[in-house]
Amino acid sequence: MATSLTDGRSRGATRPRAERLFRALCLAAVIIPLLILVILVGDVLVRGVGRLDWAFITSLPSRKAALAGILPALVGSLYLIALTAIIAVPIGVGAAIYLEEYGHDSRAARLIELNIANLAGVPSVIYGLLGLELFVRTLGMGRSLLAGACTLALLVLPIVILSSREALRTVPKGLREGAYALGATHWQSIRRVVLPMALPGILTGTILAVSRAIGETAPLIVVGALAYVTFLPQSPMSPFTALPIQIFNWVSRPQEAFLTNAAAGIVVLLVTLLTLNSVAVGIRNRFQRRLR
Repeated sequence: MATSLTDGRSRGATRPRAERLFRALCLAAVIIPLLILVILVGDVLVRGVGRLDWAFITSLPSRKAALAGILPALVGSLYLIALTAIIAVPIGVGAAIYLEEYGHDSRAARLIELNIANLAGVPSVIYGLLGLELFVRTLGMGRSLLAGACTLALLVLPIVILSSREALRTVPKGLREGAYALGATHWQSIRRVVLPMALPGILTGTILAVSRAIGETAPLIVVGALAYVTFLPQSPMSPFTALPIQIFNWVSRPQEAFLTNAAAGIVVLLVTLLTLNSVAVGIRNRFQRRLR
């Protein structure tokens, strides 16, 4: 009896130590990546803050580092992200509605779910090769802004679909049943009840998708985004460049001044990303307040 009590006390003393060790490991797993991120962002700011001015943002690229700007790349990135969202979000939300509300028990839906899960882990350069063959060559879009947007739309579609499905699942079944009890059809219940309730979660998925798309470089290089552009895109069929491509071009040059330009371009890219995310988060929060 005494031995069993002693063993119980020792196990009871071991559990708090193990719990504290586990909490410390979890805390370290959070702090270490954040510390690395702070170091990287701080290094970029130190290198590029001296180059940031209005002339840098509004000037065209140049062979001379002191005169080089990022206006075509910045405008190209904004157009690219806008087109990507216009293409990917309706298709992704529509696919999520079908999988979750209509075909979740069918064999075809299960096959689609399996492929979407697999596509989420495909490297981005593979999407670039697909976009090169499908959009640039087969559909004849050429190395245009529209071809790049379609390629990025394929890249982010799994994120939009998966996050939209999770948002639809959070809507209680009682709300659907209440809509049916009031005489609503299936589509009316989806349009007037389910989608408004799931919209904040869908917007969250859109934010994640845009955050990934805006920093992608490999698919755009494969599709044919230009590294040196001295004009702004005039239509979706225009040649284009983007901020990641411009930064990659500067980093590949040996001159220190171009590396400083690349650091300043990274800062602009981060500010652009944070601004777009802030706008999207504000819209999402507004819808959440309306639902309350």
